[in-house]
Amino acid sequence: MNLVEPGICRRSFIASAAGLASAGGLFALGADPVIRPDSVDTVPKRKPRVAAINSVYRLRSHAYHIAGRFIHGYTRNGFHHQPPFELVRMWNHQHPSNDLGPGVCEQHGIELSKTISQALGEKQGLDVDAILLIIEHGDYPQNERHQTLYPRYEFFEQIVDVFKKCGRTVPVFVDKHLSYDHRLASKMVQTAREMKFGLMAGSSLPVTWRRPEIEPTLGTPFEEGLVCFGFDPKTVEIYLFHALELLQCMFERRKGGETGVKSVEFLEGDAVWQAGDEERWSWRLLDAALSRCPSRNTGPLRENVLKPQAVLIEYEDGTRGAALNLLEQTSDFGFAATIEGWSEPLSSCFYLPAPPGARFFDPLTFNIEKFFASGIPSYPIERTLLTSTMTDLATLSRHEESRVVTSPALSIRYSAPKDSGFFRGPYIDAG
Repeated sequence: MNLVEPGICRRSFIASAAGLASAGGLFALGADPVIRPDSVDTVPKRKPRVAAINSVYRLRSHAYHIAGRFIHGYTRNGFHHQPPFELVRMWNHQHPSNDLGPGVCEQHGIELSKTISQALGEKQGLDVDAILLIIEHGDYPQNERHQTLYPRYEFFEQIVDVFKKCGRTVPVFVDKHLSYDHRLASKMVQTAREMKFGLMAGSSLPVTWRRPEIEPTLGTPFEEGLVCFGFDPKTVEIYLFHALELLQCMFERRKGGETGVKSVEFLEGDAVWQAGDEERWSWRLLDAALSRCPSRNTGPLRENVLKPQAVLIEYEDGTRGAALNLLEQTSDFGFAATIEGWSEPLSSCFYLPAPPGARFFDPLTFNIEKFFASGIPSYPIERTLLTSTMTDLATLSRHEESRVVTSPALSIRYSAPKDSGFFRGPYIDAG
């Protein structure tokens, strides 16, 4: 296939030649990008153009929080930060009675598109420099494992179709896990590799504020780790993914790097307490993690929590991890781990400022900005592929009465970034 096809895609390519290239950006974050067509000596500056492909744009939806920050800006280090990008088009799959999309687009001069291809340029070809794919919230069916069948893969494929027609690609950010089905998630990563465009995805948990601010050095000899959280056990997939992203952003920094997962097991009810008593997960680490949680409940844990849930992770190198959903005990995300040679656990609360502002989307949006500016993900897509796979197989284990699930799909190796990108400092406005 030619790099630039004739007709509409050629016009698109020339018009956006100074935007973001698929392998890297042409400007530094915070600086003004400059258009640099070969045949033009002096041209006006412009901001790189972003398209948002959303499931729904309503109050507190992920599109409201992420795309909204590209429109309105947000707080960074206590002061207002306006992303150096222009959100030019938006496409929303669903339009509920509380739909905010039309009003927001009209007020801010954003084109509200009727199709995904139209949002990416259609007649002009691919004329945007980066794409947000935010398919979270909305009215979608569930399968027998209670996984919400969000069409992230299907909409990703429509984006890729435009790339193929135009012979050009741009960075794509996928909110949360890549897909409810790990096989579709793997296809998405493989497509990005083959077509050589930047793909980034994941949760806000790895980059939100940490209290205390801990950043284990690469090569830390972790032995065992645990995440506690507390959300509706009926929608286990939604918040389990966040917990596993938290666990993974810490464990990927262990000695030897990420070498893959051996097995995943889901437990519920008294089986969770029994597993703790049998030392399959650590009561000591749970106490350390809960001690960091401002929302920690009083009273005995076993009396408070009516329906505990746990996912037990065994890594290929022998490291053990656990994620415990304890609805009545905490609404925070706490982490604790044992480290070889340390007498006390390492622990922290991964802090999530409450809605409606939900300021944990500030650090996520900033890391998306860095990705759009460079074309290089802030953290490896392999992390989110692994956590997507663990989440999928955990729901399978639950569906099959806590069967220990093993799969070659869990054998994902990668190296962690030196800086995990989490926000330090204040999370409120200065002054």
